[in-house]
Amino acid sequence: MNGRVKNYRGPVLLAALVAPAVVCALMTPFRDNFDNANAALLLVVVVVAVAACGIRAAGVVAAISSALWFDFFLTVPYNSFTIENGDDVELAVLLLVIGAAVTELAIWGRKQQARASRQRGYLDGVLTTSQAVAAGGSTDELIDQVRAELTAVLDIDGVKFVAGDKQTDAPRLNLDGSVTRGSHVLKVERDGLPTNTEIELPVHHAGVTRGRFLLIAATRIARPDLEQRLVAVALAGQVGAALTTQEPLHPHL
Repeated sequence: MNGRVKNYRGPVLLAALVAPAVVCALMTPFRDNFDNANAALLLVVVVVAVAACGIRAAGVVAAISSALWFDFFLTVPYNSFTIENGDDVELAVLLLVIGAAVTELAIWGRKQQARASRQRGYLDGVLTTSQAVAAGGSTDELIDQVRAELTAVLDIDGVKFVAGDKQTDAPRLNLDGSVTRGSHVLKVERDGLPTNTEIELPVHHAGVTRGRFLLIAATRIARPDLEQRLVAVALAGQVGAALTTQEPLHPHL
């Protein structure tokens, strides 16, 4: 969870708890003049508004709070957490279930939106790098740009570049996005990238190894998914293409 969500988590949870009670209390003077189904629909709107903030716990709290205060203020006997009418029992249960379902849908929608935004960022990074290669600029500048892109895409501490075709026994990020240590395939999504050693990302072009990026993830566990790792491979490939015609001025440490 990012810092921005943490900043407003407390107020949102408080609103999730209090807002349904306030809405039900405001409807109390009119409870004899409208159907409770309409009141339940209004409370669903409250749950949706809370769930849209993207905090699952707040959506669940709003759903439970709505069901409880609907019972307390709007069902007979009034001002009691008891329901005598079977239809009102069904409404209270449906309010709870629908509120929870709406919360999950809102969370899913926000995740999809975040994923689409992230994919657009990845694509922009690859396109920017491709344009730099096509423009024929400084290879050193291109490598620096890709180092920054790799650090952001993989959410790691930093990246170094080493020219040449030297092979080592370090863990490796391969062309298919897998990460291997020797013959063992690492489960990156579960365990994260290795933190006790650098991870090699070879820079190939036309079957020739032109160098390697050394990925550093030492201070925290990074779990880039397959899509992120394939973007990293594509970025390294752009550098490989550039190095077929130009040599870097110096290794990047």
